[in-house]
Amino acid sequence: MQRFMTTTVSAILYASAAAAGGSHAGGHGDAAKTPHHGADTGGHGHALAAEHHRMAVGEPGKASKVTRSITVTMRETDDGDMIFEPNQMQINHGETIRFIIENKGELAHEFVLDDHHGISEHKALMEKFPEMEHDDPNSVHLEPGSKAEIIWSFVNDGDFEFACLIPGHYEAGMRGGIDVVNSLARN
Repeated sequence: MQRFMTTTVSAILYASAAAAGGSHAGGHGDAAKTPHHGADTGGHGHALAAEHHRMAVGEPGKASKVTRSITVTMRETDDGDMIFEPNQMQINHGETIRFIIENKGELAHEFVLDDHHGISEHKALMEKFPEMEHDDPNSVHLEPGSKAEIIWSFVNDGDFEFACLIPGHYEAGMRGGIDVVNSLARN
């Protein structure tokens, strides 16, 4: 009995620490209460300097540096698919994008921006801890009818991804690609 209790308590403590800590530089908190994401939020949850959140996909941007805005809609279709519109984007190296993310669906969805490895790693964590909440500058969780912004600077070339990692949503089609290109190299 003593051994069973010790094993059970250890498992609970391990699961709690993993759920609270997450795998991201910013940890996890309640992003649903944070309607605007980015390094230039003035106290809305992401006051850390961009270098603390630099990732392969880039880093949090500043509102004063936004070069363009892209509206991303999340929703379900009549045939049961879950989609982002648009689901493919091309961005120039060095651009700072204001993503305006709108959940026009009937279910909660999230927008997570990362490279393939980061998306895969986060997806596996979400499968283990589906109630995990986020407080990362590269992601937002939205209830139906909600919208939020992420301001992001793309400082690296490459192929990146965005996805909804709520269990089952990725498999239902809720994922997309971002191709970051060096516009000078194309000329």
